Amino acid sequence: MAAPAGAQALGTHARAPGGAQRRILVGRKLAPYVFLAPFLLLFAGFLIAPLLYAFQMSLFRETLVGGARFVGLDNYIRAIHDGSFWDGVGRLLQFGLMQIPVMLGLALVFALILDSGLALARGFFRVAFFIPYAVPGVIAALLWGYLYGPAFGPFSQMSEAMGFGRIDFLSGGGLLPSLANIAVWEYMGYNMIIYYAALQSVPRDLEEASAIDGATALQHSLRIKLPLIVPTIIVTVIFSIIGTLQLFTEPYLMRNLAPSQINSHYTPNYYAYTLAFISQQYNYSAAISFLLGAVVAVASYGFMLLTNRRGRR
Repeated sequence: MAAPAGAQALGTHARAPGGAQRRILVGRKLAPYVFLAPFLLLFAGFLIAPLLYAFQMSLFRETLVGGARFVGLDNYIRAIHDGSFWDGVGRLLQFGLMQIPVMLGLALVFALILDSGLALARGFFRVAFFIPYAVPGVIAALLWGYLYGPAFGPFSQMSEAMGFGRIDFLSGGGLLPSLANIAVWEYMGYNMIIYYAALQSVPRDLEEASAIDGATALQHSLRIKLPLIVPTIIVTVIFSIIGTLQLFTEPYLMRNLAPSQINSHYTPNYYAYTLAFISQQYNYSAAISFLLGAVVAVASYGFMLLTNRRGRR
């Protein structure tokens, strides 16, 4: 028996809201993926795909006859036993021991001063300290290369005018500290802003409570605020380690000023660049790059494990 026309119309109207609701729910579920799609496409196209291609290249070796030949992990075995690569890694460890403590120490000191309220014109100094980070690395290296120049640099001319003779900052044992100074100048302000933001997030109630207990401003900063921002300090140390192991711009641009000091394997990144674009050893250069990535990962993870164990104690 056929249903009355009124009942059919009622059933149609009853189902309509349910269908619209389902479409809304599906749209809400798909919306995040739609907004993420442009980033994911760019991420895959400009990072994942080049990494996969570089890894594929590292498994081959170019031969004079027959083109590329599959060699498996031979390039990696060769890289592990390459003294030039490990010489560059050792130099970066020295560079990091010079640069990271000074850079982060100064950043923390200036952040504490700005946070304490003792400094005047805090907004001006925040911007002034951050400006070097906004300067492109190439320009910063060229600027300091001019300042360090033994024949024309202002530092050497001032030293000579004062009777100390010309100082060659880019020779002998002075080269590595000079490069470290550039990195400190570039990134100290950036880390200072991070520390300052972390200090500003500490509840003011703690400051009032410590003042009631008789703690001075210095004691409050060292014994209350500093322990609370330790996680932030750990993150900046890890990022600094990663950045240090990827050093390239400064040695590359300074080589013309110190050709006898900066060789083709001065840093691992510079070594990979030389192999690829000067020696045309693209496959071996790709293996060197992945080995450097492994060193960066091990160093960062090792530091995280060390800090986590100390935190548990």
